[in-house]
Amino acid sequence: MAGIIGRKIGMTRVFDPEGLPVPVTVIEAGPCPVVQVLSEERNGYRAVQLGFAGKKVKRSARAELGHARKAGLETAPRVLREFPLAPEEAVEVGQRLTVAQFSAGDRVKVTGRSKGRGFQGVVKRHGFSGRPGSHGHPERRVPGSVGPGTNPSRVIKGKRLPGHMGDARVTVRHLLVVKVDPERNLLFVRGAVPGARNSHLYITK
Repeated sequence: MAGIIGRKIGMTRVFDPEGLPVPVTVIEAGPCPVVQVLSEERNGYRAVQLGFAGKKVKRSARAELGHARKAGLETAPRVLREFPLAPEEAVEVGQRLTVAQFSAGDRVKVTGRSKGRGFQGVVKRHGFSGRPGSHGHPERRVPGSVGPGTNPSRVIKGKRLPGHMGDARVTVRHLLVVKVDPERNLLFVRGAVPGARNSHLYITK
């Protein structure tokens, strides 16, 4: 199917048939109701709009409630996300997508928002080694010279400098699905995925 929306629970490990530990990220994914189906004729492209979790009624706008009630939902979803729909795929409004569409051995793409690190220097942000740390050197973690003084007499575009780090949209591809638990709506994906605990993730095959 198109994909699913989930929430990052945390990391743990499972053991493969040979007894070796496998680091996995546990994701609570779905069930995601189909809120809207976009067609080529009406919208210019094929996609499906999925919802995840629910908002309190008093915190939902009337437009959000009306949009949700057209799909047969009583509350507005907390997260709405569109996923491209292949020509051979067919879904209906009100249908619920679960982790049952995945199976162990699948390769998935996970998109999330990385942890925000605030304003950081070049040592943490770009991995610079810094200046000498002994003999009383006064500038241990500064970047050093940032550009020639004579030509071009400016800082070149793209120069790695201190600045805002993290809090960016990150996609990790080709992650292996190790285990699927449809009863608890859990997806076990090998390795790390972007984001903090309880952050929202978008998973597609």
